[in-house]
Amino acid sequence: MRDGAAARLPSADDWDAARPVYVVWELTLACDQRCGHCGSRAGRPRERELDREECLCVVAQLAALGTREITLIGGEAYLHRAWLDVIRSIVEHGMLCTLQTGGRRLSEERLDAAIDAGLGALGVSIDGPEAIHDALRGVQGSAAIAWWLLERARARGLPTTVNTTVTPAAMPHLDSMLESIVAAEVRTWQIGINVAMGRAADGLGGLLQPYDLLELVPTLARLAEAGRERGVTLMPGNTVGYFGPHETLLRHAGDGKRHWTGCSAGRNGMGIESDGTIKACPSLPREDYAAGSVRDGPIAGMWSHDATRYLRTRTVEDLWGFCRSCVHAADCLAGCSWVSHSFMGRPGNNPYCHHRALELRARGLRERVEHVAAPPGRPFDLGRFALWLEPIDGQGEAVLQVPPAWERPSTAERAERALPRRLVPCPACGRHSPGEDGRCGACGYDLAEADAERSARLRRARRALVRLRVLMDDARLDAGASRPGDGA
Repeated sequence: MRDGAAARLPSADDWDAARPVYVVWELTLACDQRCGHCGSRAGRPRERELDREECLCVVAQLAALGTREITLIGGEAYLHRAWLDVIRSIVEHGMLCTLQTGGRRLSEERLDAAIDAGLGALGVSIDGPEAIHDALRGVQGSAAIAWWLLERARARGLPTTVNTTVTPAAMPHLDSMLESIVAAEVRTWQIGINVAMGRAADGLGGLLQPYDLLELVPTLARLAEAGRERGVTLMPGNTVGYFGPHETLLRHAGDGKRHWTGCSAGRNGMGIESDGTIKACPSLPREDYAAGSVRDGPIAGMWSHDATRYLRTRTVEDLWGFCRSCVHAADCLAGCSWVSHSFMGRPGNNPYCHHRALELRARGLRERVEHVAAPPGRPFDLGRFALWLEPIDGQGEAVLQVPPAWERPSTAERAERALPRRLVPCPACGRHSPGEDGRCGACGYDLAEADAERSARLRRARRALVRLRVLMDDARLDAGASRPGDGA
């Protein structure tokens, strides 16, 4: 495997080949906490979870498919009897193994054993200040244990990440969270929103409203800049979207040439449930996205199944509602499919989008989610929600946004998804736009002029680099060295 974190990211070749570079594997559904936002309703193991030999066979198949990173989750992965053997096998096959955990019973002995087996990084879930985290996790003292685990991992040289799920209770405390993360010397902080699946769909209390992104995303942008100055990289999860004025800063570290290119589920990402069920994404409901179990045949065959191929072969024609007519539709494809399916009962229209909230606000409107019915109580189950379009002050007539009927079409019924268009970042407002008429679709700025200015800056930078190289060569000569190519 190529060295470095960048080498693990999907390349253009990986995209074209639909290679499952990144796999999230629910090793067991057994769990030692009862989190109020758990989409899988973890607690007890599933029936017929994969045994040691079956797990090792999965590792070998994933390596052959070109997987480069596997994240073990649960429940709690350390409650599976063969978890250390799985870590060891992943590393022996040249892949990075990471672990995502709440950490309640990840003792020093277990942590040391995982590191000895080759664990490459540790993500610890912390969802707000101590009282908020403990209430969400259903365990008194859970937050203290999580912070202690981060300290132990850092002392052993293991890279760590804090993962935070934003709920209405946690959102006002993100600034204090940053202070705690800095104090713990954690370098990466990943933030996502709570999504209506499993226990999170039992009610509306733990869920943000779509218009809350008008506050959340600028807050994340401010914290990203503050964190960068203090050695912390803030990473928005795929559930936080998309294409607003802070997109470049948040998702691509200020690189204006890059932008969101849609959900990677079924293209460069794969999910595996603990009984061997293969899905396009670990969070998606198996009823609509499971391709079968590893016990039924080779993983390569299931990776080509209609259930896993669907999301990577969609086009704009599969979208509906606001997302269907959005200027970013061909690139975004309605953002995170988990979010859109969980709230709307089908993919293709995602109300949790910053660009969308901004566009609606400009029209004096907002969208509001209403909880209609709780889910039946199974892992990865869905409730029913209604999406209302209403005046931004919440007063006046509201219009119900009704999803059209949906049945996942087969791959044979569609052509492969086209490659993303080239979107141009606007230097005036920070938004991305196709720029088909030479102007930013958001603010009207002359993008041709911006391109010319950018090209001029690039030429100046190149000239400065040439001058710097000449000065460095002269300095080496003054020190008695020879110029490259002088034959010395």
